[in-house]
Amino acid sequence: MARSKKAAPVKPSKALKLHRDEIRQLVEQNRAHNPRVFGSVLGGEDTDQSDLDLLVDPLPGTTLFDLGGLQIALENLLGVRVDLLTPDDLPPRSREKVLREAMPV
Repeated sequence: MARSKKAAPVKPSKALKLHRDEIRQLVEQNRAHNPRVFGSVLGGEDTDQSDLDLLVDPLPGTTLFDLGGLQIALENLLGVRVDLLTPDDLPPRSREKVLREAMPV
């Protein structure tokens, strides 16, 4: 039986750089808009073990199923874990800071 080769880990910042257009398309196709990056990738501190922190604004009527499907589609595209949040998901203590510092994809 042949063994499947596991792909080498990729830094989320590299995956983001390679797939910006596709990320924006997926977000728009999945009932959200305004994708922004924050966290370790934004600060240039990500590693092969990091996830990609993305913030999106859901459109009216967007469900948790829509956002969950978007997260899975992004992870499949990028090959890294994605932490997909909306502004309302952010803890109140850090919300303003994250919203101020997050950068458009």
